[in-house]
Amino acid sequence: MKQNGLLSTTFVALAALCWGLSGGIAGILTAQGWDPVVVSFYWGAIGFLFVIVWLSIRPHGSGLTSGRLWFWSTIAGVGVAGNLAFYLISIAEGSVAVAVTLMYCAPVFVYLLSFTLKLEKPALFKWAAIAMVMFGVVLLTGIYKGGAGEVTPIAAAAGLLSGLSYAVFIFGFKYAAPHGSPQGILVIALAVLTVILMWLSDADQALAVLKAPSWPLFVALGLFGTGLSFILYIIGLKHTTPTVASIVAMVEPATASLFGVLILNETLASPQIFGMGLILVTVTALSVYSNARNKSRMTKPSAE
Repeated sequence: MKQNGLLSTTFVALAALCWGLSGGIAGILTAQGWDPVVVSFYWGAIGFLFVIVWLSIRPHGSGLTSGRLWFWSTIAGVGVAGNLAFYLISIAEGSVAVAVTLMYCAPVFVYLLSFTLKLEKPALFKWAAIAMVMFGVVLLTGIYKGGAGEVTPIAAAAGLLSGLSYAVFIFGFKYAAPHGSPQGILVIALAVLTVILMWLSDADQALAVLKAPSWPLFVALGLFGTGLSFILYIIGLKHTTPTVASIVAMVEPATASLFGVLILNETLASPQIFGMGLILVTVTALSVYSNARNKSRMTKPSAE
């Protein structure tokens, strides 16, 4: 059992590593002048092909005949489309490190949506964590400088919208899960993503990718960003507790940030580094707290 747990944790870490590398690859492509929406289209579309292969290998229990699965998977697809597109825009307008950190504000949006829909009860710890994350965002983006910071309003807004979109994906995936397999959900979600981003993409530039020297980077982006990473992550979650997964997933922003600094020559000021650390540590603590609370509720008598 311990070996299964270690192997599963390794899968989660590898998935996070793949996501981190994909952010760096996306940074290279946007720096070359490729439109962020076109890059995000290939990111999702190529990953979609890998997930189709996964579904064909393990078709049992896909749930593709369930109307509810299609509904919630479509919601998840809209969320992941926005997540990738806004993430790439944030990278293009700012930096990989800032974009990936702002995207990691997603749990905050999940809580705020849960409060609004009355799915979660507000608590002092949760509000304190949200306040800490917002303070971290202020430091990271340099808003307190009155526009003199290194992060543009577009980069900051796109990064936060990426996190909000990811929260929508989380909700959609969560409510689709009881009605089918992960691969079934992902096939629908990534199909929706492909259609949306194909419609929004510049057709000429999208076709130009097929003959461009950088096409291997697009393939690598789809492979690491969605195809291989989602498969590794979902398999890894089978024997990994959500708490451990939340902590191990920190490999993603660390990898993406290092890629940006070492490969793309990005730099961060001391307040930005502190703000980044504050956001990531708080979000991880919030995820661990949430998972512990959920586990506690599951172990309580049903009569409660």
